[in-house]
Amino acid sequence: MPAWLRDNRGFIAALLLFGVFRTAVADYNPVPSGSMRPTIIEGDVVLVDRLAYDLRLPLGERSLAVLGEPARGDVVTFFSPRDGTRLIKRIVGLPGDRIAMRGGVLVVNGEAARYGSVERALERLPGGATAPRVRAVESIGGDQRRVQYAADGRRLDDFGPLVVPPGHYFMLGDNRDDSADSRVVGPVPRRLLIGRAHHLLLSADTERGLRLRGDRIGMRID
Repeated sequence: MPAWLRDNRGFIAALLLFGVFRTAVADYNPVPSGSMRPTIIEGDVVLVDRLAYDLRLPLGERSLAVLGEPARGDVVTFFSPRDGTRLIKRIVGLPGDRIAMRGGVLVVNGEAARYGSVERALERLPGGATAPRVRAVESIGGDQRRVQYAADGRRLDDFGPLVVPPGHYFMLGDNRDDSADSRVVGPVPRRLLIGRAHHLLLSADTERGLRLRGDRIGMRID
């Protein structure tokens, strides 16, 4: 055994164990875009439970054991079925669900979402510019979350209806007018799910010299 390997074997073993832990048990994921605003914002680092749904070999897609079922409302990380990019979105459609959007209103199995606690906000954009937004609490099927839209009335094109195929999930970003989600990449097969995001590990304002946002550290993702 080379001397450098013998002298550093404890450190190397720790790195290997950390790699296995991160790729099979738990992970963290920096968020570079605003597609999940206002729930998750640029500079947030989310904690991801890789054992929420399946036990997999490190770096593998094959499920060794089913540990849980993805639920409507879960915020998940996954690989895009279009190009393999790692994304974070919210599950709004389960296998067999009929999904549509009409004028920004989500419709699941014929039930239209209700929108309450509507408020206007001024959002700071990368580069220092600002833009008006409309935020509301979206409620459907006993689940609710806070979403936002462009305040100028712009909406992504109406979508569907589409029936989610077996073993697939329909994803939407909470920032409905600025998210390349299942309206763009299509329903996501279960094998491409990485895990469920449940808390923020850290949050830093990348526009202001990585200044920590103390009020967001440890925040639960709902």
